[in-house]
Amino acid sequence: MRVLFVTWAWPSHLYALVPLAWSLRAAGHQVLVASQPELLGEIAGTGLPGVAVGADVDAVDLVRGYVMPSAGDAGGQAPRAGKGPRAMRMFLAHAESMVDDLVEVARGWGAEAVVYEPTALAGPIAAAAAGVPAIRHLYGTDLMLRARPLLTELLMPLANRHGVTEFDPFGLVTVDPTPPALQVPVDYQRISMRHLAYTGSGQAAPPRKSVPRGFGRVCVTWGHTMAKLDPSRFLARHVLDALVGEPDLEVVAAVSADQRPLLGDGYPNAEILVDTSLDDVFPDCDLVIAHGGAGTVLTAVRHAVPMLLIPQLPDHTGHAARVLAAGAGVVLTRDQATEERIVKETRGLLSGGDGPRQALSVLAAEMRRAPSPAEVAERLVPLISNR
Repeated sequence: MRVLFVTWAWPSHLYALVPLAWSLRAAGHQVLVASQPELLGEIAGTGLPGVAVGADVDAVDLVRGYVMPSAGDAGGQAPRAGKGPRAMRMFLAHAESMVDDLVEVARGWGAEAVVYEPTALAGPIAAAAAGVPAIRHLYGTDLMLRARPLLTELLMPLANRHGVTEFDPFGLVTVDPTPPALQVPVDYQRISMRHLAYTGSGQAAPPRKSVPRGFGRVCVTWGHTMAKLDPSRFLARHVLDALVGEPDLEVVAAVSADQRPLLGDGYPNAEILVDTSLDDVFPDCDLVIAHGGAGTVLTAVRHAVPMLLIPQLPDHTGHAARVLAAGAGVVLTRDQATEERIVKETRGLLSGGDGPRQALSVLAAEMRRAPSPAEVAERLVPLISNR
């Protein structure tokens, strides 16, 4: 069986697809990952074959357009740029870029199914044009659900030019790696899948230093997005500034090589890990302070580590809201996240009883009970073959 995976050029969206893609390949199926040219190096790093479709889109500039400003930035008004339509225009720009080449690849390569992350909207069009099933693969809570009534109309002009007059942008079935407490109610067919963390071809965490644990071990990490948008939005340094004066805390910062210079050299008491898998770092931590990205949240859940989240993008806010509702952590806005408040919430989460840990214990158990990517791959085969 030939399965075409689709994402636009954003590393974290690719990473979410890797466990299922490799599971299908390990089961003997052919897999091909399609994205814009900018992502080909990342695809190669996963060990999966890739193909470039369309042209690169300045995603960083588009994402900048809907960063949620602070109250001071917005003059105290609600930020219009932070709402859904701005993000939808970005997703449509990527679909426009990719769809013609993607349809050609799907037909020419002989794809028997198309698996696409939920914002890669060229995916279901290419599947319909090739006459094969479309399988939607979430990377976190389904934040596209509220846009569902609009998608068919918005995408139909792109579909029509490839002879497609009817299709479902949500595909035949949705693969969902989130545990039930982080899900939203849906009316479509969903296949749960256990989250397995893939965060790029980084290095394993070094052995932990043999030092007294003190009050708690805190990991500060800030994803891949915010530093690209604006170094001032990369709040890892602000968090480290807040914690550096707390001698009884053991602090580790997990950053990329590109982010490392943004931290400078002013944190002699913090352990700085560069390009290290969070899946290796989190098991030995008592708290994660982060931006609210889906991969970070799910990896923290996997290891039952409470979270203090400071989101600045609408999707980060959506993921953080599910964490808060599940009792798995605390959420602060950018304006609320003063150094004093960060220290207060950090100490509160480290000493505030078993509430978040109990909630996370339940979430982690739910995640472990979900079918593995290999089991989901096996389940998808008859779904695809019988269409």
